[in-house]
Amino acid sequence: MKLPIYQIDAFTDRLFCGNPAAVVPLNEWLPDETLLKIAAENNLAETAFYIPTEAGFHIRWFTPTIEVDLCGHATLAAAYVIFKIQNYPHEIIRFDSRSNELSVTLNDDWLTLNFPVDHYHIAVPPPALVECFKSVTMAGVYKGKSDYLVVLNDEEEVKELDIDMIVLSTIPARGIIVTAAGNDVDFVSRFFAPQSGIDEDPVTGSAHTTLIPYWSERLSKTILTAKQISKRGGYLKCELDGERVKIGGQARLYLHGEIETE
Repeated sequence: MKLPIYQIDAFTDRLFCGNPAAVVPLNEWLPDETLLKIAAENNLAETAFYIPTEAGFHIRWFTPTIEVDLCGHATLAAAYVIFKIQNYPHEIIRFDSRSNELSVTLNDDWLTLNFPVDHYHIAVPPPALVECFKSVTMAGVYKGKSDYLVVLNDEEEVKELDIDMIVLSTIPARGIIVTAAGNDVDFVSRFFAPQSGIDEDPVTGSAHTTLIPYWSERLSKTILTAKQISKRGGYLKCELDGERVKIGGQARLYLHGEIETE
């Protein structure tokens, strides 16, 4: 069976930047084992699969090793395919998912995710986290639903951070968000998730469900700009809207092809 596949660079207006995600539209669900094999073969941080429903679409996300509950950049990539390639006739896409209802709107060249807020709390860092950050001073440590959030003193510390991935992989969390106030944006971040098969994710939309409420409270503003300062990098427009966050980004098509499945 032949299936269409797209590779999209998300949270960027240029190719070879942002976060690449594979998108595979389906008419009906394949076995979970097959979905995971496709994601592993793609060997990208995330592969998004979706099927049409009466209300919109049902979306699922896979790393090369596991299915995850939420992924921002692959949702943005899927919305790009639906809007720009499949010519979806409406202004808003509604996705059913493991994180309940999500939506994406299109405004000119910008796609805006509407995701639930991640509620975080002050946390005592586990010993492995302390070991990973022994070269810097942690200004704050918090825990959300699935990630630790580590706040550093400035952008340069985030940029220059070098983490032992073997030690980091022992921390009981999906991943570790590292953040600081930005020099030319409101905040910057990086995201490390060897526990999920990704040493460093280039741009992580789901991490911003934690970052946006944190920086909104700290800076006393609801509309923010952000950069994820990985090697590829990405730019995001953010907004806190009650119990929801809006995460805006652009995307570019890199590849369109077909894959064979047994």
